[in-house]
Amino acid sequence: MNENNSDKLSLPQALDLIKDREKESFCLEKVNLAELQRLTGITRAKLRRLKENNFKEKQHGLLGRKSESTVLSGFTGVIDNLLRNNVTNSEVLFEQLCKLGYAGGMTTVKNYILAHKDLIPAKRQIVSPQGNRGRRYSTEPGHCFQMDWGFVKVRDYSGFEYQAACFAMICHHCGERFIEFFPNAKQENLFIGMIHAFAYMGVPRFVLTDNMKSVVIKRDSDGSPIWNHDYEVFMKTIGFETRLCKAYHPFTKGKVERLIQFVKGNFLAGRCFTNVTDLNSKALEWCAKQNSSWHKSIDMIPQTEHDKECSNVLVTLQKSPEILLYLCPPRRISFDGFVTYEGRRFGIPYSYSGKTVRVCRNAQILTIYSADMSHQLVTHDVTWSRRDNFCKDQYVLPEQPEEFPTAAVKTVIEQTAPDLPSNAFDRFDFSKEAGDD
Repeated sequence: MNENNSDKLSLPQALDLIKDREKESFCLEKVNLAELQRLTGITRAKLRRLKENNFKEKQHGLLGRKSESTVLSGFTGVIDNLLRNNVTNSEVLFEQLCKLGYAGGMTTVKNYILAHKDLIPAKRQIVSPQGNRGRRYSTEPGHCFQMDWGFVKVRDYSGFEYQAACFAMICHHCGERFIEFFPNAKQENLFIGMIHAFAYMGVPRFVLTDNMKSVVIKRDSDGSPIWNHDYEVFMKTIGFETRLCKAYHPFTKGKVERLIQFVKGNFLAGRCFTNVTDLNSKALEWCAKQNSSWHKSIDMIPQTEHDKECSNVLVTLQKSPEILLYLCPPRRISFDGFVTYEGRRFGIPYSYSGKTVRVCRNAQILTIYSADMSHQLVTHDVTWSRRDNFCKDQYVLPEQPEEFPTAAVKTVIEQTAPDLPSNAFDRFDFSKEAGDD
């Protein structure tokens, strides 16, 4: 039977209470163990052992000794290397160890991190902390999403280092999140990321973002934003409005800022991938895991709340030819019959007479359409190699009409070998004999 021990007394307090009751008749050797058990919650067997020592507790003989081998033995080198690389997220470390066969719990990993903080590189503090600059707030279900870009450096297998961009969008009410990685943060990738996020979560009434060049050009004399023309057309096509944060106030959209920080510290920490397709596939799995787990800050499960409340207000993204144009950005054909997409060149049939095409990549397949999207030109398997990708019959001219004889050909002529041109330097070749001429 489990009892609540919150109102129990310690052993010295219980002995003092019994002594006050019995006064002069109190004897330590004749203490009622049943009464002492009721006051302290200590078992009768343990009280008998303590009575032999005049109710004085002794420390265990093995106190302070540590085992030579623990559940972390054999895995400490992995943790040390990750800590030296500034990977301090206990969940990431725990997942890495489980892949290697670790059978312990996360608490053991957390205690090891606390005991080995000296391995973590010191953070560079540029400015002094400013403390809490605002109160956390939320909006009505399906009312507003926040979006932003985050950047990370990638070092490939050859040692070459380049920069990649992470598009992030989060629901302001329930915290449902979506991330996608691109080679850069150009406007065409912003449109693709927003369309994929809307297809994943729905279309809200407002999108909150900062003053990025892909969204707003400047503000007029009244402070109203002058939208980028292409972005303004995109807003009208999808059917949402945009609200801008005050300049140099990133905490206004703190949820997406915190999401990007969490992505860098949790998803990207110690991450290895083969290509962008593989990275985005793992990113979707990570989003599904985070959206289906309980979050303490909002006291809810984002996916459950999103399906229950936000989905009733959000608008489902409808596929249309206008939206398909944003998913297939235009590319200009080079003089040698190639288009460049995501840093790689893909061939186009020479028979195509247009100067521009539209390119769309879905997983490992890249499809090239005509400029008006009327017909498909060619598809490529994306191998992510730096070499040019040629298409079949890339330089073959279109077939032309040709005449053939209607009767058997009987006339025969002969062709002789061509005369070799005389070389004036042959007379200086003394290796030849005199009679060779």
